[in-house]
Formats: sequence, C-alpha cells, structure tokens
Amino acid sequence: MTAAFQNVPRENSGGPREPLQPDAEWEVLPPEGNVGKKDIEPLFRILALFMDNLIRVPGTQFRIGLDPIIGLIPGIGDTGAAMVSALALVQAARQGLPKVVLARMSLNVLVNQLIGIVPIIGDAFSAWFKSNQRNYDLLKQHSTGLRRGATRSDWVFVIGVVIGLALIVLSGVAISVFLLNQLFKVMSA
Repeated sequence: MTAAFQNVPRENSGGPREPLQPDAEWEVLPPEGNVGKKDIEPLFRILALFMDNLIRVPGTQFRIGLDPIIGLIPGIGDTGAAMVSALALVQAARQGLPKVVLARMSLNVLVNQLIGIVPIIGDAFSAWFKSNQRNYDLLKQHSTGLRRGATRSDWVFVIGVVIGLALIVLSGVAISVFLLNQLFKVMSA
C-alpha cells in the first residue's frame, strides 16, 4: 500500500469513518518562511550547466552552453535566454535572497542581454561572460541572510528589475526585427 493511501478508511472496520486527508500538501508556490539556499542552489546549478557549460569545445577546456547557441537566432534567442535567467532571479527573490546579491545577479543578466543583442559579437561575449555561471557562483559565495523571508522592498526591487529586463528584451527584439527588415530590403533591392 502506498503512502498516499495509508489513511483511507476500510469498509469493514466498524469504527467511525475518518475523512480522507493527503499525506503531503501540494502547492504551486511553497511558503517563503521555510526555504533556503539549498532549495534554489540546484536551480542555479542546472541553469549554469545548460545555459553556459553544456558542451566542451574539442581540444580545449573551454565550455559553451545553450545561451550563445540559441542567441544566434535573431530576436528570440537572446530574449529567451534572458527570460530564463529572469525567472530564476524571481525564484531567488521569492526565497529571500538579499537585494545586494539580486542586484549583482540582475546586472550579470542585464550585461549579457545588452551585449548579446549585437549579432555574432554578442554571442561570442555570451560564451565568454557566462552570466548564469556567474550567478551560480554568487549564490554559492553567499552564505548568510537566506533564511529571512522576502520583504516588500525586495519585491519592489525584483519587480523593477523584471520590468527593466522586459523593456531591454523588447528593445532587443525591436532592434533585431528592424535589422532583419533592413537586411531583407538590401537583399531584395
């Protein structure tokens, strides 16, 4: 019998029936009070692996991830990478990471996005800069202050950062669309 069905009353027990209660509570977003560094560290480790260190360049110790590869797709590549990083930042803020660390992480994402929108050069920069790996390293270096819940000012800060990142991402998309449009005009003329 599995743990989920252990407290199901039996038909022939003769005693009063107990209401069914699940053994574990399922929540989309867990409460902020009982989370810590160990809860978000795997998220940042996996993000750093896939986005920055997935593939080793043959004959070297240099590694690249999906960030510079998908960045080659005009408009949506850099946007997608920035959105993934921004979602990780939201999770870190939700779990009480101090604003100073969030600001440094946000700056890493912002720099990667700003330079990343430049074709070819931006992708080479993303391969070198590794913003998600830098954010994971910041999280590992940070050892105190994670047990406090997020305050109202933390949320205002994070919402401001997310809005700023969204504006930058939308600007990047607009610039990419404009450049592609101009390229097609030149090629068709």
